[in-house]
Amino acid sequence: MTLNPQTALIERINQALPQTQCTQCGFSGCKPYASAIVENNEPINQCPPGGAQGIATLAQLTGRAVVPLNPDYGQELPLAVALIVEADCIGCTKCIQACPVDAIVGANKLMHTVLADLCTGCGLCVPPCPVDCIEMPAAVRAPWSNLDAQRAKIAFEQRNARLAQEAASHATSSASSVSTSEVTDDTSSKQSLVLAALERARARRKPSE
Repeated sequence: MTLNPQTALIERINQALPQTQCTQCGFSGCKPYASAIVENNEPINQCPPGGAQGIATLAQLTGRAVVPLNPDYGQELPLAVALIVEADCIGCTKCIQACPVDAIVGANKLMHTVLADLCTGCGLCVPPCPVDCIEMPAAVRAPWSNLDAQRAKIAFEQRNARLAQEAASHATSSASSVSTSEVTDDTSSKQSLVLAALERARARRKPSE
């Protein structure tokens, strides 16, 4: 299927973004930011992980001038990888829920671990941790590459698809429960009306005092 020019440009910009899904740009992910650049003329200098090179690439794709990174959105820093201090982890799973690329594994009340090769360094797992056991040291690995970005993009899309499927299943279950509840409530209401009618009938049959 051939994409229209606007959609094709959005996809090219999305592909050029680092796919860290860190939300520092002010959007929920790289694709929404790419869409805003094309559709709403959003500035191209709001992605700290992409840095100066990323801005230069976006300028080339959009035909805009190269501008410095806007410091309101953060600083260009070396890649960091989340590290969970195992001794302090309480297994609350909040970091797992926050990770946009499923780079954290573990179970409820069990220690969690970060898969360093999958971590994008977004830092989104740090704020929800109730015991501050997540650190963001400089990565002990090769610099972030285009291959890393594409792998992160796939992981992000797979996670979103999984969450959407889980939400749909939950909604179906909830709807079923509501329907059952409504039937029960309707039956109870009818029974109450019948009992009230019987009480009125008994009251009418009682001799006047």
